[in-house]
Amino acid sequence: MTTSYADQYIFTSESVTEGHPDKVCDYIADSILDAYLQLDPKSRVACEVLCKKDLVVIAGEITSNGHVDHEAVARQAIREIGYVDPAEPFNADGVKITQHVSKQSAEIALGVDTTTNMESDQGAGDQGIMFGYASDETPELMPLPIHMAHRLAAGLAEDRRAGADWMRPDAKTQVSVLYEDLKPVALTDVVVSTQHAASIARADIIAYVKEKLAPRILGDWFTKDIRFHVNPTGSFVLGGPSADAGVTGRKIIVES
Repeated sequence: MTTSYADQYIFTSESVTEGHPDKVCDYIADSILDAYLQLDPKSRVACEVLCKKDLVVIAGEITSNGHVDHEAVARQAIREIGYVDPAEPFNADGVKITQHVSKQSAEIALGVDTTTNMESDQGAGDQGIMFGYASDETPELMPLPIHMAHRLAAGLAEDRRAGADWMRPDAKTQVSVLYEDLKPVALTDVVVSTQHAASIARADIIAYVKEKLAPRILGDWFTKDIRFHVNPTGSFVLGGPSADAGVTGRKIIVES
């Protein structure tokens, strides 16, 4: 019998850890937003961040009655993520931070405020592309592929913070799920790429993923038939913003 696309298909989702360059930028921007909201709940914060090598650029439009030390917040955010090695260009104490921040444009405010909006409604100062849906595939009401990818990424971060000193903050995960009649039936492929110290062999990282991380995180979905792709390019010593540029808002599908 021929199986149609509607009867059987594979859906893949990816996630990244907190140390991925784009997520570093997101976390810095989020931390600045949180700091303003603590001081002034009516703050308007459009904060963009770029990271590369030893440089952090903070830009955007912020209107608030509160005063926030952007540089201090950024360094603390980087420290919390785990980039503290002074031997790396990108580290909390060594990065250079430049700022290009102004107040929100008065013309944009006209379109956002309910009192001045032409439609007498609260407007949005920007637009975005979103993807996602609620699902009963998991207790968290998330589709299984992204849920498992998120859990693997979180597991990497948990193990790193718990003492896996060979692991570095930058990592990406990807999970492919086989669906039959619109229901998930098996995990077919799992990709785990994690930054690591030069001292650990790839074989040891593969063993960690297949024998420790995956069984613990995937639970009942873990089977011997899953194809694992661990650090498929080989060495991943150079990572994070020291090696790759990051910007805010580039992981919107991962988030949504």
